[in-house]
Amino acid sequence: MHLGIIMDGNGRWAVERRLPRAFGHKRGASKVTEIVTACPDLGIKTLTLYAFSTENWTRTAHEVSSLMKLFRGYLQNKFLELVENNVKVVFLGDPSPIARDISSQMKRLELATKDNDGLTLNIALNYGGRDEIVRAAQKFGMDTVADKVIPKDLTTETFERYLDTKGQTNPDLIIRTAGQRRISNFLLWQIAYSELYFTNTTWPDFTIKELQLILSEFNQEERTFGGNKSKTTQIH
Repeated sequence: MHLGIIMDGNGRWAVERRLPRAFGHKRGASKVTEIVTACPDLGIKTLTLYAFSTENWTRTAHEVSSLMKLFRGYLQNKFLELVENNVKVVFLGDPSPIARDISSQMKRLELATKDNDGLTLNIALNYGGRDEIVRAAQKFGMDTVADKVIPKDLTTETFERYLDTKGQTNPDLIIRTAGQRRISNFLLWQIAYSELYFTNTTWPDFTIKELQLILSEFNQEERTFGGNKSKTTQIH
């Protein structure tokens, strides 16, 4: 029911075609719309997309600027579509380094879609798994100082309430495109028992058909969650 995607390969897709990397990111953004639209029919209740990591700031200033321009345009152009299609948008990550006009649009979109009960779309923007865990620990520490909790109250269940994904199920499946076989600091806490799938297809070339094939393969997996009895999660 919960699918996470590390959308990799936009720049490579463009370079292979002797195009600017920004063109690859633009093509990748159009792929986001295609996948988001298909998710409800595929039985996916929550989709988490890794849009921009805490490490991505180290890219060239031009590429970062192009990405921020792309995010700004996506938020403006897709606002009504997301609201009207009953999509609930949640942003994961630390918004503080992001330009004020973009972060304001993010807050506005979250507020406008908070009561939607269709697809939950998590957009990980300036997100890092380690950073999320540290921020969660800081929040718990502040609640301790404020006498809202005591240290022995801390369990895996209570800690999850301080994460960006609080109240959500953990991902059943993580897909990474473009051939790299690593997690890259994505949802480190949440993916403890997620299935991982790596495809050589770059994100701009990723298709609904390939997603359906991956989901079909996932449905054949016996998931034990560390125990002996399987707990099958079917994604249709």
